[in-house]
Amino acid sequence: MRNNYFKKIQLLPLALALSLCFTTVPNLAAEKEKQSINNSKQKIDENKAKIDTLESEQKKVNEKIKDLEALKSDTAAYIKALDQNMAEVTNELITINNYITQKQLDIEFTQDQLAKATQSESDQYASMKLRIKFMYEKGDTNFIDMILNAKSWSDLLNKAEYISRITKYDRDKLAEYESTRQLVSDTQTQLQAENAQLLDLQNQEVAKQQSLQALLDQKNQELAAYKEKISNAQSEIASQQSKIDDLYEDISAQEANIEAMEREIERQEEEARKKAEEEARRKAEAEGRDPDSAKSDYKSRTMTGGFTWPVPSSGRISSGYGDRESPTEGASSNHKGIDIAAPSGSNVIASAAGTVVIATYSASAGNYVMISHGSGTYTVYMHMSSLNVSEGDEVSQGESIGSVGSTGYSTGPHLHFGIRKNGSYVNPENYL
Repeated sequence: MRNNYFKKIQLLPLALALSLCFTTVPNLAAEKEKQSINNSKQKIDENKAKIDTLESEQKKVNEKIKDLEALKSDTAAYIKALDQNMAEVTNELITINNYITQKQLDIEFTQDQLAKATQSESDQYASMKLRIKFMYEKGDTNFIDMILNAKSWSDLLNKAEYISRITKYDRDKLAEYESTRQLVSDTQTQLQAENAQLLDLQNQEVAKQQSLQALLDQKNQELAAYKEKISNAQSEIASQQSKIDDLYEDISAQEANIEAMEREIERQEEEARKKAEEEARRKAEAEGRDPDSAKSDYKSRTMTGGFTWPVPSSGRISSGYGDRESPTEGASSNHKGIDIAAPSGSNVIASAAGTVVIATYSASAGNYVMISHGSGTYTVYMHMSSLNVSEGDEVSQGESIGSVGSTGYSTGPHLHFGIRKNGSYVNPENYL
């Protein structure tokens, strides 16, 4: 009976410490009810935040459209201004999507840390329960009995040291368990904060998508109204025809610019070749060799390898190469490339390595790029929302050159992609 009494005294400090740990755990039913109320409040707050974000973004885009109202009399200027606003929103959307991707990775990492900490807490708790059970059942390890049964001062000191170490071990394990519980609590708080940040970013993404669609709808309404003016009123045809003529002139100017650039590149290559031959001839004369036998080491750019698909995220061709029904008034019915439908902001890459010879804006082609690949071969990319390259840049195959958009004479986001060989357009589908 005395042994059982001392065993209970021996267990008292550890049991008291454990009871202090778990007195903070509330009644399970009350905790569930409290959690349910908190979840409801959180959902209400999330919905309010989402509504506030959408209303704020809607107000912003409505102000942009209102600011452009004065330009409506000039269709080309109005469309260009809408294109610029769409490009800005698209860039903001790309940035938000990048933030969302990174935040999702952060959440995955924090969830993994929480799972590890929770498992550690569970393991430590199970270990402490086994320790208490062992101390209760192991009657022959009673500390007081050990001290009273000491046979000498040396034996007494050894047993006291043994008891001290066991007691320290129990205190350390208890402190370690408390630290792990705190880590679990802190990680849960961090995870809640990161989920709230992700929700805010997702709300911003939805709002930006709606802004982009609102601007595109406004542009399509203007294009539709422009077409209706031409088809419904003969008296308007004369005044509006000049605008269509301007568009055709821009298309012709753009084609002339492309052809002039090709001729200029050929001229530069021919001059470089002649210069290299003249240098080789002079070098042969200086060395006493036959000038006619001298060979130049000049090499013009040569097309190597094939073409890769220019829009990695989409493989859908919305309009093929060749004759077609014009999609909107003023657009070409002899399609000199293919249209690849893709969401605004989708990455556009160089189909082959080469030099950027044109990177500019045109009322008909929007933001467009032309790349020289050598061997009389060029690729053309039109209607992009933004450009990542400038004239003179050297690009490698697969390098990003811009983003899909709907700039210029376009009714929806897509990339117009063309290939020119030896001064003429060819069907890209035969080369991709």
